[in-house]
Amino acid sequence: MMKALVYQGPCKRAVELRPKPQILASTDVIVRITKTTVCDTDLHIFRGDVPPCAPGRILGREGIGIIATVGSDVQMYNPGDRVLISCITACGKCEYCRKGMFSQCSNGGWILGNEIDGCQAEYVRIPYADTSLYPIPDGFDEDALVMLSDFLPSGFEYGALNGRVGPGSTVAIVGSGPVGLAALLIAQFYSPAVTIMIDLDDNRLAVAKRFGATHCVNSRDGKAIANVMALTSNRGVDTAIEAVGVPTTFELCEGLIVPGGTIANIGVHGAKVALHLERLWDRNIANATRLVDTVSTPMLLNLLKSHEIDPKLLITHTFPLDHILDAYETFAHGTNGTALRSAEA
Repeated sequence: MMKALVYQGPCKRAVELRPKPQILASTDVIVRITKTTVCDTDLHIFRGDVPPCAPGRILGREGIGIIATVGSDVQMYNPGDRVLISCITACGKCEYCRKGMFSQCSNGGWILGNEIDGCQAEYVRIPYADTSLYPIPDGFDEDALVMLSDFLPSGFEYGALNGRVGPGSTVAIVGSGPVGLAALLIAQFYSPAVTIMIDLDDNRLAVAKRFGATHCVNSRDGKAIANVMALTSNRGVDTAIEAVGVPTTFELCEGLIVPGGTIANIGVHGAKVALHLERLWDRNIANATRLVDTVSTPMLLNLLKSHEIDPKLLITHTFPLDHILDAYETFAHGTNGTALRSAEA
């Protein structure tokens, strides 16, 4: 038996004893988890925003660990290997995988902690191991590495890439939580002239300032659009990145964008959002949505190896697995800016 964090329905969860996972297909491996983390998406599941996730599911799609058992057709890994678990499961053979669109894999995609049991447990089964894991080189810090399961690839792919951030551009990121800060970190590799972070909390905005934001705007007074216009000579921004997942923040992005600009959505939306085409239809606006494909993970591993990024800076709390409920509470109520990301061992 093993300990695991189990979703029991909207707003209900508990640590339970569950059977250890077993090999179900020849391409599976079983990984003993050494580090996992709580994701914004886990909070959306907890609130009931992700219908495919059924009660009884072990949560978590991020982790690193040591391979315990391998299926007979696994070619790249052996018991004892240290691995980074991708939050996206890729069969590597279907039409979407051949396009590099692993999130839409016909046989996988976002299934960990959603359609199959996930990583917030002592052990996890990983399907299609050869194309859904990354070997961990010696000397890598585990706390930093766990941020590459989802968090940094999301900031890069949903944010900087989908947002078409470019040299000299003006960028607004709505939401200074972990994934918004990840988008900020990665966007700076593309040399924007202005990066504006928008949030309700001054403590998180202070973190964003330390991470390189040129301007910070507290939106609590309802004047965020006016404040951004004042910072951009009444122009607006070329890229607006939505990193929260609620209707008001998406509509804020619609109000910030310049003609020819791009709105890049990161947030997981569990409620209907208004798309104001009556204002945007003639402004050459691109609205980009995406689920992370993790195609950027090898590049990010190289950046981590060369010390160009340090995702460990975003880890504010650590908990043993026995206290993962405390981790959820800390992360869910981290509006005072003291909780950005937690790592569980």
